[in-house]
Amino acid sequence: MKKIIYLFLVLLLLVPLMTFAKSGKQEKVEQDVDLWNTLQPLDTTLSFLNTGAHPDDERSHLLAYLSRGLGIRTASLIANRGEGGQNEIGKELGNALGIIRSNEMIEASKVTGVEVFHLSQTTNDPIYDFGFSKSPDETLEKWGKELTYKRFIHRIRTNKPDILFTSFLDVDTQHGHHRAINQLTRKAFEDAADPTVFPEQLEEEGLSTWQVKKLYLPAEEENATTSIEIGIYDPIYGMTYPQLGEKSRYLHKSQGMGNDIPAEPETINLRLAKSVKDIPAEEDLFDGLAYDFSEIASQLNSKPLRAKLNHFQKTLEKVIDQYPNRDKAMKQAHMALHEARKLESKITNSELQEKVKEDILFRIDVKQQQLADVSKVASNLKVETVVEDATLVQNEQTKVTVSLENKGKHSLKDVSATLSLPEGWTINDIPKPFRLNAGEKRTIEFTVNVPADSGYFKPYDKPVIHSEVTYSVGPTAVEQSYQTDPTVAIMPDVSVQVNPNKLVVNTLDVPEQITVDSEVKNNTDGELDASVRLEVPEGWTVEPESAPVTFENEGETKTVSFTVSPSSDVNKGEFSINPIVNANGKSLSTYVQKIQYDHIDTSYYLYPAKVEGVAFDLNLPETLKVGYIDSGFDKVAGRLQGIGMDVTKLEQEDLQSGDLSKYDTIVTGVRAYLSREDLRTNNERLLQYVEDGGHLVVQYNKPWDNWDPEKTSPYKLVIGQPSIEWRVTKEEAEVNVLKPNHPFFNYPNNITKSDWSNWVQERGLYFPMEWDDRFETFVSMADPNEEPFNGGILMADYGEGTYLYTNLVWYRQIQNQVPGGYRIFSNLVSYPLHEE
Repeated sequence: MKKIIYLFLVLLLLVPLMTFAKSGKQEKVEQDVDLWNTLQPLDTTLSFLNTGAHPDDERSHLLAYLSRGLGIRTASLIANRGEGGQNEIGKELGNALGIIRSNEMIEASKVTGVEVFHLSQTTNDPIYDFGFSKSPDETLEKWGKELTYKRFIHRIRTNKPDILFTSFLDVDTQHGHHRAINQLTRKAFEDAADPTVFPEQLEEEGLSTWQVKKLYLPAEEENATTSIEIGIYDPIYGMTYPQLGEKSRYLHKSQGMGNDIPAEPETINLRLAKSVKDIPAEEDLFDGLAYDFSEIASQLNSKPLRAKLNHFQKTLEKVIDQYPNRDKAMKQAHMALHEARKLESKITNSELQEKVKEDILFRIDVKQQQLADVSKVASNLKVETVVEDATLVQNEQTKVTVSLENKGKHSLKDVSATLSLPEGWTINDIPKPFRLNAGEKRTIEFTVNVPADSGYFKPYDKPVIHSEVTYSVGPTAVEQSYQTDPTVAIMPDVSVQVNPNKLVVNTLDVPEQITVDSEVKNNTDGELDASVRLEVPEGWTVEPESAPVTFENEGETKTVSFTVSPSSDVNKGEFSINPIVNANGKSLSTYVQKIQYDHIDTSYYLYPAKVEGVAFDLNLPETLKVGYIDSGFDKVAGRLQGIGMDVTKLEQEDLQSGDLSKYDTIVTGVRAYLSREDLRTNNERLLQYVEDGGHLVVQYNKPWDNWDPEKTSPYKLVIGQPSIEWRVTKEEAEVNVLKPNHPFFNYPNNITKSDWSNWVQERGLYFPMEWDDRFETFVSMADPNEEPFNGGILMADYGEGTYLYTNLVWYRQIQNQVPGGYRIFSNLVSYPLHEE
């Protein structure tokens, strides 16, 4: 119970730092949060690893309590990057969305003091978010079970957690990705300690086995072995730990996370699934574990080593006691560092068993890193590492300025600064160490040379440049790392973007000419002469064959328009048109997508530039006019325009007072009732449009997207939840057409079984679970061994018009160039023009 008592005492001691208004309400006093965040972890040697499948799977409330409340070394191990989800802040999907979510995870974890690891390592990694899965077996088959587990064990052996906790249970009602991680977590409890499991990690990589001490699963009160009250107000942060957790979740903006919650009690229930020690009745989470160096010492036979570990623990507590005095904390931290290094030598040369020795040395090393963190904040040494040109190309130079300012009260000795660079990069001479007195500033300029064979930017790699600053206080030196501002990225000499980047060729009406624009951007630091051409399918022609592009400045763009003439007998199927830029003796064809939002660091996604094309038969009524209420969550309107459909995006004024009757069909974008307040405000007007003879097609919404089952649609329509019970995740699931003679499947396109083939990710989600009898059903489908859903397409007559609701994922099919997606959806929106 030492840890609970210690937390109570800390909070009690901090109460005098709070003042109280006459009203009795607490007034926050400004606290040194940055300093406290580094001091608190010194109190304990314990560590906790939370495992999950996606960014946002971390149990933020609990992690905030453990990390910020108790100082436990806390980490999240996440499988994939969340590439398969939706984006609530922009139109990035797939890998671009994965980059956003990964960076959001990093920023969220800074709030709770949690280190983040991913099993997925690249943008083409097999461990990816392929969409919702109902099966852990399917998940591990697609990820590669051996690879996934190998990386999982590797992370446990490097992070060395005392406690493992997985965020979700392995039950039928849970997401298959979550269940897969649960299974790996439980299996890894024993396997990480088994030298026969991935022995190459021990023999070739120098890792050692690691025995996790306890494994916990989520629980309800009735089956919990321990319950933790985490709804504690912390005066340092001015909020409770659950509130701090929600503050972190707000940074998952692309998922619309984060809630304002009151300061109130909150209990976390956990069930002990496995333990190295037999614990018949737990009192708390830490039963059976050595909480700090004093408790580790109590397990040793060597009296001298017990004394030294006990003394070191007291030294660490003295560092904590200096809060909020930064000067004293810095001095005490360096004294503790000096003691840690001497203790490290004693343990190394002791006769302890190798595993015990290894364990203690690892924990001492962690404390040295944490003491260095204290020094970094408490020294008041302000370091800025600024890159003159952060967007670089191969064989280029840039200046990096490291500015140091000693804002503390004491001199720093033996100060030196250098840059950490990738192999093959070079810098000019490193200046000799110097003394930096209180109030002094020093600026150091480096010239960085990028080699000709440097690799391009990869979003999940560590930053290519950071500064390393070393200084001494007393006899103890520390080395600190500082990131650059802004993000440094190695780009190709030129990047190229094509428009359109998606193309549908109607084999029933092959266009004579197609215009393809190639926008070329100069990424070099000055003048550049280049040329650009297009590679087209065999039998096609392009004019001009090649075009010169000349640049005077970095960042300059030039656009070349090409006229592409398809052959008269275009083959059905996929094709591509590829831009090739010749510059500096290189043939380049890379698009650079910049990903920039205020809440995350700027990043880039580099991938081959090309027009992704598909050719198939498509009939469209010539006079069809469609209004589209764009939600911002899909690109369907633009894709429909691309196939020649007359589509107008409807704005607030159109919904409020425009003439809606001029549209044969109005379509609402994906989850439009969430994002379009003007749609919600004018929903009655849309229903009146239907009643007057219009055809309204509503794409999927979630139950909480401001959807009223009794009022949003003309008749009752209840969206199904929980989502796992109301979706068809197998994209190849068989579809049974219930009314094959209906115009939906005959006009203007004759729909066959092939139109339901080659779908991507899934069939549909949030299927309606209940609807009025006036709705007709048209298709039936199900995942294997499940009851079929009949509500994928629902339509009802309303007045003179028709109201259609469909939760099938047309937007995924259309955006991924699936012919059947285009053909069937075209039929749905063309319904008003069919002839009886």
